[in-house]
Amino acid sequence: MDWKLVTSCNKVTPDSPFAYTEGDKKIALYKVDESYYATDNVCPHAYALMTDGFVEGDQVECPLHGAIFHIPTGKCLGPPADSDLTTYPVKVVDDKIYIFI
Repeated sequence: MDWKLVTSCNKVTPDSPFAYTEGDKKIALYKVDESYYATDNVCPHAYALMTDGFVEGDQVECPLHGAIFHIPTGKCLGPPADSDLTTYPVKVVDDKIYIFI
C-alpha cells in the first residue's frame, strides 16, 4: 500500500464526487464541508457506482436501490445494503489529493 495521487482539489466539489480507479479498486472521493473522504465506489448491495448517487451533506445514496451511507465513516445508514463501504485515508498536499491504498 502507498499514497497515490488522485486529483487536484478543484476537481472535487460537495455536489460532484470524483471517481478514481487503481487496478481493480474503484474509489469515490468526496468533499464534505472543507474535508475530503474516500470510500469504495461500488455499493456493497448491488453493483452501482456511488459517484452516480445523490450526495446530501455527509451522506450518499446509492443510485440503484437507495441504500444510504455516511461518507466520513462508510457506515451503512439504510437498507437495502447491510454492510459498510470501505474507507481510505486521504491527505492534501499543495492542493493535490492523495489516498492511501
